[in-house]
Amino acid sequence: MTTDTTRIEELPIYESLIRERGDVVEEARAVSEETQHRMTQALAGHPVPAQEEPAEH
Repeated sequence: MTTDTTRIEELPIYESLIRERGDVVEEARAVSEETQHRMTQALAGHPVPAQEEPAEH
C-alpha cells in the first residue's frame, strides 16, 4: 500500500490518533513552511521578528 493510493479516510487508526493527539503531520508541515519563509526572508537581508514559542498542549 503506497501513500499515493491510500486515503486518510480509509485509515481509522490514523483518524483516532488525530482525535487523541492532534494532527502532528499538519503541525510539522506548518512549522516547516513558516521556518522556510523566515529563512528566505533572513537570507534576503530582511529583518525577521522574533518567533513566539508555541504553547504546550
